[in-house]
Amino acid sequence: IIPISHSQDTPGPMARTVTDAAIVLGAIAGVDPQDAATQRAAPHLHADYTRFLDADGLAGARIGVARKHFGYHEKVDAVAESAIARMSAAGAVIVDPADLPSHGGFDDSEFEVLLYEFKADINAYLAIRGENCPVKSLEDLISFNTQHAETELPYFGQELFLKAQAKGPLSSREYLDALAQNHRLSRQEGIDAIMDQHNLDALVAPTGGPAWTVDLINGDRFLGASSTPAAVAGYPNITVPAGDVFGLPVGVSFFGRAWSEPVLIKLAFAFEQATRSRRPPRFTPTAELREKP
Repeated sequence: IIPISHSQDTPGPMARTVTDAAIVLGAIAGVDPQDAATQRAAPHLHADYTRFLDADGLAGARIGVARKHFGYHEKVDAVAESAIARMSAAGAVIVDPADLPSHGGFDDSEFEVLLYEFKADINAYLAIRGENCPVKSLEDLISFNTQHAETELPYFGQELFLKAQAKGPLSSREYLDALAQNHRLSRQEGIDAIMDQHNLDALVAPTGGPAWTVDLINGDRFLGASSTPAAVAGYPNITVPAGDVFGLPVGVSFFGRAWSEPVLIKLAFAFEQATRSRRPPRFTPTAELREKP
């Protein structure tokens, strides 16, 4: 995996079903001597996560709705509202709203940490790629792109590369302060705080908006997502298909405390079994930009 930000990005399985994801998680979870982030994981690991699959897992579960992650797309909101209603029908106790007290408070520090860590992490990654890798650092990447701008930068620049390259080492006070703020606001004053307040098993929100079409003028059409709190905290998050918008799949995300993978797998599996919302891809030549009558 080419790294971006080691404190904010945790690799995990991507699969068609929660069952498949649980199988893969059991295979990849472990303590890696080359990855300091895994050193605390040993007491929390499970060789087989499929034992937490429970079709009745929503019954009695207390689920908080992270309502501030709604509002960027009315059709996505409608899918999420339907999903929450299905959870309630399956026996879940819905606490709504259940917003992080620190919502939005670490947006700037999250980006600052990403820039510092991307420089350090990509440099470390490239340094061990071997003699066949022509670039050895972020500085080399920037130079390569500049020298081959016609093919590498025909539509967009490399502004984020340049911003990251301008950052200092991970011992910089600016980085350390931003990282500490991230962890405090996303953990103790964020996910942990709201879950303690309402005695929750998990939080739920729309995963993100529908995929956007390629736009070489305006770039990505990103409207919103709910992944940031769990990512910044380093806590688990699982997304499950919940419906579609203009033929494009959208999901809901269950996220919660550190080491709560078993609980989230149980909830996600129960939701999946209750809704069966996933549709196989059809590989259509264009997006369905008109609503069906």
